[in-house]
Amino acid sequence: MKIKIFLLILFLTSQMQAQTKVWFDTDIMIGMPDKEAREVDDGITLIMALKQPQIEIVGISNITYVDYGYGVIQKILNWHNKGKAIPVYKGSAFANDLGTENDGTRALYEALKKDKLTILALGPMTNVATLVKNHPDIISQIERVVICAARTPDLAFNPGNGKLNVFDYNYEFDTKSMDVLLNSPIPLEFAGYEPSSYTHIGNIDLASLDMTNDADRWLFDVVQPWMELNEKYFGVRGFIPFDCSTLGIVTHPEYFTYYENIPIKVTYKKNDALEIQPDKPFKNFLEVSYKFKSKKKVKYARRALQGFEEKILETLSVTK
Repeated sequence: MKIKIFLLILFLTSQMQAQTKVWFDTDIMIGMPDKEAREVDDGITLIMALKQPQIEIVGISNITYVDYGYGVIQKILNWHNKGKAIPVYKGSAFANDLGTENDGTRALYEALKKDKLTILALGPMTNVATLVKNHPDIISQIERVVICAARTPDLAFNPGNGKLNVFDYNYEFDTKSMDVLLNSPIPLEFAGYEPSSYTHIGNIDLASLDMTNDADRWLFDVVQPWMELNEKYFGVRGFIPFDCSTLGIVTHPEYFTYYENIPIKVTYKKNDALEIQPDKPFKNFLEVSYKFKSKKKVKYARRALQGFEEKILETLSVTK
């Protein structure tokens, strides 16, 4: 009996030690009132993250639309967080103020003083780059920054029926902040459009949601306008949950294939998304290739494997 108890304690201790401490930085906009529906993948990613025993979220900061984002993060935490309370901080409101401290960057700095952290960066890099620029003394405490951005050369961001290309929002919204990270010694990992394009969520995938509770009914309702918008522009009723792949390479790395230690650099070439960026005939692209001679090398997820989509779906209901 004593041996069994000892083995149980040893197992539980090893599980606790294996838990990754994560800072969650997000440009969450799910459900935000606007002329058209806004992205829902950040909200779904937060719900998914809260159900993962592999990680401990020590803090959350947001970026762009921070007042709305702060409120919706608290709403999701109230419904889905079953662990200890997670503090939430407002970050850069417009992602154009690299170097300007905010509540999010100050809180992240204090958190890094206590623990080494993985930073999950799901929006523009302004908050993270401001920390790195202003506090180089803390860089050694950052285990890695995991980012939703980048592509292989000439890969079009072309969801759905292929009629409309979109752009690398998280990179292009604040290229200067990404430059700060590319010029730092911090390990960077990327999982953006390319691996995420192997996943797709439609109405049938939401069948497990329980319409008798507020949380599931809210999620179903806010996802519908986003699905309709995707059908309008891409011909498919449903959406790619981009940021879930970024989380996934932290919580479920076995469900992805990778390019390891691949060079990354900024290239300048003809814009492939002119229909939605008509004033930019040429622009910067953030690309990875083994042909590049750049010094900075990163880990790049290139494909989500079968089964990862189910890992997302099984976490969405408040009852799970």
